[in-house]
Amino acid sequence: MKKKLISVLLCATMVFGVVTPVLAEDSGSYGEGQKIALVGKSAGNAFFEIAAASFVETAEAEGATVDIVYPEEATADAQIKVLDNLISQDYDAICLSANDTNALQAKLEEAMDAGIAVSSFDSAPNAASRQVFVNQAGTTAVAQALVDAVYDIAGGEGQWAILSATSQATNQNAWIDAMQEIIENDDTYADLELVEIAYGDDEAQKSTDQTEALLQNYPDLKVICAPTTVGIAAAAKYLQDNGSSCKLTGLGLPSEMEAYTGDDDEHSCPYFYLWDMEGLGELSAYATMALINGDITGALDETFTAGDLGEYTITEADDGGTEIVLGEPLEFTPENVSEYAELY
Repeated sequence: MKKKLISVLLCATMVFGVVTPVLAEDSGSYGEGQKIALVGKSAGNAFFEIAAASFVETAEAEGATVDIVYPEEATADAQIKVLDNLISQDYDAICLSANDTNALQAKLEEAMDAGIAVSSFDSAPNAASRQVFVNQAGTTAVAQALVDAVYDIAGGEGQWAILSATSQATNQNAWIDAMQEIIENDDTYADLELVEIAYGDDEAQKSTDQTEALLQNYPDLKVICAPTTVGIAAAAKYLQDNGSSCKLTGLGLPSEMEAYTGDDDEHSCPYFYLWDMEGLGELSAYATMALINGDITGALDETFTAGDLGEYTITEADDGGTEIVLGEPLEFTPENVSEYAELY
């Protein structure tokens, strides 16, 4: 598969242990005949769609077929309905981005009991609900980057708020919990005051409304941190259009954030973070195919090769399950955002 600059940069920063490749080397055969369902949290999420396109391209190049399925809304109940339908359709694997940590467990256990491999990426169901989670970046690494950005942009003190996705989004909650733990255990951040965690439900209009409410309720608010691509783009536009002195950071797509990124009063976001979305989709596809083939089971310390991305080891996740970590978060600044915007 043709690799893009951002994937190369990420691969160059990863540090791997000594591993033994176990995947088939013949291109176009590793996923031959496999049938995979890829389940998103909701339709219209640009981040997921980029990763999903890479997942499909990777799996189909190896001979698999992939059906992308979206729930009617970004809720656990809607995903449960999707899963209920998929279990009866003879899929070899289900890979999903979960809308809830625990609510999907019964259905995902039913899928695994039926012989369906279950993987996840971006947002994980609990450890009992999956065989392995493909994590875009370590939870603590993401949280530390965001906390340090808030501290830097706020000048080390003052009020700040979080604009999240849904209240049950597992990835969002993991990052937020880790951010709060970092702040509580390090006196460096003692003068930062987290005033509210707001939820925009990964909807542009609701995220805009929540941004407006935060500014009204906290006139001295210095920074909003939005660890969601939908939320950060909506907040960036509102803050900049209204000339707010409140600044923004979080996780965003360079193509959506380019117009709002700058270190002056005219721009709402000095800098922000994300990772290699295409790499995440590619790695998730290889991990899912490896589960189907029985080359991995999701057990701790198993190793495999993910095509051109290289060799990976399955490690312990924060929730007691296992995960495969893609790499470190990438920082997007006024100096590099335009370059990356051409890719994502």
